[in-house]
Amino acid sequence: MSAGFVPLDRPVWHALNGPQRALSRWTGAEAACRIDPGYGPFAAAAPGAEEHLAKLLAAPDDELWTVEPQAVVAPSGLAVRRVAPLVQMVADARLPVPERIDAPDIVPLGEVDVPAMTALALATKPGPWGPDTWRYGQFYGIFLDGRLAAMAGERMRPAPGFAEVSGVATWPEFRGRGLAARLIGHVRDRLLERGDKPFLHSYAENAAAIRLYETLGFRIRRPLCATVLARVCE
Repeated sequence: MSAGFVPLDRPVWHALNGPQRALSRWTGAEAACRIDPGYGPFAAAAPGAEEHLAKLLAAPDDELWTVEPQAVVAPSGLAVRRVAPLVQMVADARLPVPERIDAPDIVPLGEVDVPAMTALALATKPGPWGPDTWRYGQFYGIFLDGRLAAMAGERMRPAPGFAEVSGVATWPEFRGRGLAARLIGHVRDRLLERGDKPFLHSYAENAAAIRLYETLGFRIRRPLCATVLARVCE
């Protein structure tokens, strides 16, 4: 793999040390960092400095999500709440998305849409969602009968020239209409147009999602692992 892809091996660490450093919150020694809690729970530590992660928890019930090549072993004071194998995929080509004649418009979403976006994200759980997650980058949506039916946007930027497609969600009653495919393709194209290579993450067990992403020009780059850490229950 090209050396230019190295930041994708540790996307959270490189995003919070690079293009999105303004959103990072650090321990005193700058050995570990997390995203502003309003944006979500993502965190990372310098190699061998995982013991500093516990200092980043913002509340007793807070949790930290790491995305690394391997699962993170819980340091003192923390417990592993969940480990989830992932695949990281990158888009090398712009493949057309099948269009229906009566396909509804894709529209940019903004602050007025945050309640609808939050309700959709919390109901369908496309990934961690906080009150400021929508501020990562531009999100787009499709409305049906006056209701936000589906959305997708962007999240991590681990290095100049890379941007993550994320927040893909559709209400169950609107699934099967190709809305997610249209939105992913739309976000992918907007990123490519501004010179960014799109990438995304999928749970490794979600074969249907991976097949969908492949039809949209994404290919598996490498496996990664999400580890969710929380305080040890006393």
